[in-house]
Amino acid sequence: MKRAFDIVVAGATLIALSPLIAAVAIAVKLESPGPVVFRQQRVGRDGATFSMLKFRTMRSDPQDAGDGSSPVPQVSDFSSYVFDPLYGGKQYTRIGGFMRSTSIDELPNLINVLRGEMSIVGPRPDVPELVAQYPAEYQRRHSVRPGITGLAQVNGRSSLTYEEMMLYDLKYVDHHSLLRDLVILAKTPPAVLSQRGAR
Repeated sequence: MKRAFDIVVAGATLIALSPLIAAVAIAVKLESPGPVVFRQQRVGRDGATFSMLKFRTMRSDPQDAGDGSSPVPQVSDFSSYVFDPLYGGKQYTRIGGFMRSTSIDELPNLINVLRGEMSIVGPRPDVPELVAQYPAEYQRRHSVRPGITGLAQVNGRSSLTYEEMMLYDLKYVDHHSLLRDLVILAKTPPAVLSQRGAR
């Protein structure tokens, strides 16, 4: 049921937002050199890696395109670590900052959902280098498909410490259901519009 739900929601959203997606793609291409869509390896269900798709939000040259994520740190204390909004000293493009604060840059994630690599609701996927630093108990978050939105995204987003995000993710893993997915999905637009914890 969850997979059917993902396909229906992702397909319907892509169709409904196709004019917006086309407009954003054109704006990204016109504003600065570099690819329209940024691809980055992330860790998904059962530890399998996949190429996650996002609109590019950073100024870049053809050899070095960032998506707005932080450089992978050596994390010794997950309880206090919070992501830096800059990526290797690069700056957001004008439209990139807006896309990040409104999560529009994540619309290409819907393609990952249709491919079966992601779900509409679930823990956000991390890069392999950061997953390699996980304490053993954090690995349980990979027992479900990663999501576009999740408990952490509707409870503070990037304002949370990494430990707080993980606690929300593990709570979701232990108690997820289609009903809970619907509740989280209903809470997502207000959380995005409030821009609480947005970067």
